[in-house]
Amino acid sequence: MSQVKLLDTVALLKDLPEYGLVKGQIGVAVEELAPKVFEVAFANIQGETLAMLPLQTEFLMVLYYDSVAA
Repeated sequence: MSQVKLLDTVALLKDLPEYGLVKGQIGVAVEELAPKVFEVAFANIQGETLAMLPLQTEFLMVLYYDSVAA
């Protein structure tokens, strides 16, 4: 799996019901808090923030809009 970088678009790899988030939900890594820990912002289609929380990279998958070498 690709390493998460600042401002990457990511998908959540597990449900977080305490925050109202489900596996597959899309967010953006907005701040690196520690090695392999990012503050991730999740928003709805209108751009309203649903949650902003620190997550370890093991719970995130980087999403790509273009083809990349495997």
